Amino acid sequence: MPEGGTVAHEDSELLPGETPVRFLDQDGRALDETRYPMPPLSELQAAYRALVVARRINEQCSALVRQGRLAVYPSSHGQEACEVAAALPLAERDWLFPTYRDAVAVIGRGVPPAEAMVLLQGDWHSGYDPREHGVAPQATPLATQLLHAAGFAHAAKLRGEDTVVVAMCGDGATSEGDFHEALNLAAVFGLAVVFLVQNNGFAISVPLSRQTAAASLAHKAIGYGMPGVRVDGNDAAALLAVMHAAVDRARAGGGPTLVEAHTYRIQAHTNADDDTRYRDRAEVQEWVARDPLIRLRSYLRVCDALSAAAEDEITAEAEAVAAELRDALQAEHVPDPEDLFRHVYAERTPRLEEQWAMLADELARDAESEHAESEHAEHEEAR
Repeated sequence: MPEGGTVAHEDSELLPGETPVRFLDQDGRALDETRYPMPPLSELQAAYRALVVARRINEQCSALVRQGRLAVYPSSHGQEACEVAAALPLAERDWLFPTYRDAVAVIGRGVPPAEAMVLLQGDWHSGYDPREHGVAPQATPLATQLLHAAGFAHAAKLRGEDTVVVAMCGDGATSEGDFHEALNLAAVFGLAVVFLVQNNGFAISVPLSRQTAAASLAHKAIGYGMPGVRVDGNDAAALLAVMHAAVDRARAGGGPTLVEAHTYRIQAHTNADDDTRYRDRAEVQEWVARDPLIRLRSYLRVCDALSAAAEDEITAEAEAVAAELRDALQAEHVPDPEDLFRHVYAERTPRLEEQWAMLADELARDAESEHAESEHAEHEEAR
């Protein structure tokens, strides 16, 4: 192994295949894919359960935006297979570095759905304990989390840990300088990072053709000295196979992998976006027909691995998750003003103490005034 931790490869080992890895066609029929082994049925059943729950979460969150309970929601509708496959192959000791669109992957790591949505409510914190679940806070700036992921993996390597990090991003993030720096660092030091790029065709309204002139995003990997893999991002079976292989390779000391998942954002970028201005409805409908959930369901039914009773049970579980999420986000929360001062420094400075004392005094006087006015109104009503 060369100095710095890199692993030497032949160029042919780094280039992605001419076609994306695919196990199932859009109707759920098995294809003759020989590059990776088909995941076991038990894992595909678990993936299907997660897909159904994920779709219901996307639907519920879109409704909560319309009700004013979420400030914004970047839906992953249509991309749920990528979200599920990012989380399932990871061990408890591993870490996930997600983007703002990856709430479903965050939930897949065990974060309660309501906590995963706190950031999108407009609250001041990420809503969950990153250390408890091995999930970094969801990143809104493009590609910044990729550098954090590489740095985390470097620290783990220095400590002698076999931690694997999955770093998620979209196609637009590949145009950022942080993307280049993170991949270069990970490759030079042979870090255990899997970079999962969800290529959904658009960076908000900018199409992929205005992002890169490369044959594919996976082809960028060879420039850094790591393997690049293209996979059908709406085929949960193929995604799981590719991600398992990349995670296993990283854990064994083989270094990073760049995985490009070809998928599509069925809904708008967020509820604030009008996607009819930059894409044709016919194009959207073409991708609706490639629904990852329906594709996997069809395959499992053919394999007699998904009974009607099991489907009912999964649907009920998804509804229960949606109801719990709905109840949690519809509850009224009274903010604590002191939170403005609690987490600025590890120890509050004298100046902050002085500012808090001033605000606390003002709040106390306001409360006394309201109480006096209430007593006066009651007295007048009694007269």
